[in-house]
Amino acid sequence: MLPAACLALMLPAALTSGDYTPRRPPMSLYELSANRLDGKAQALSAYQGKVVLVVNVASECGFTPQYAGLEKLYEANKAKGFEILGFPCNQFGGQEPGSAAAIQTFCQRNFGVTFPLFEKVEVKGAGKSPVYTFLTAQHGEPKWNFHKYLVGKDGKVIAAYPSNVEPEGPELKAALEAALR
Repeated sequence: MLPAACLALMLPAALTSGDYTPRRPPMSLYELSANRLDGKAQALSAYQGKVVLVVNVASECGFTPQYAGLEKLYEANKAKGFEILGFPCNQFGGQEPGSAAAIQTFCQRNFGVTFPLFEKVEVKGAGKSPVYTFLTAQHGEPKWNFHKYLVGKDGKVIAAYPSNVEPEGPELKAALEAALR
């Protein structure tokens, strides 16, 4: 058996000081935070009680015109407790190479985007952001840009939709309407 002094050298201070609390995985999207496109931290608890559509977006993708449909969906439903959170991603074909400022300008100028945009993140693989680690745990990683995750008022993922599902398509609209009830 090793003396306590030896154990203290081998273990992180948090384990020997009694301050260690094992971390459990988040049970809700609203337990997480992410940096907005302007670099400011945003607690996702600000969206608690709302239905949220999380989308990995890109400026140079064949699906980029979906920004228009996303904005239209957002405008039509935000007063009902709906939010869209856009997460730029450059993992698919290098289709989001721009800086935060370039992304913001592109989205506003070309599509009038008013829903929140966040800093560029990785949505798959070892460097996946905590938000996408949560989203993909039960619903799989995006295969391309404009993959959508519908999150309920409780912060749990209701469904995921591949890139080819249009924001205003019947499948997504029906699920959104049901979640908003």
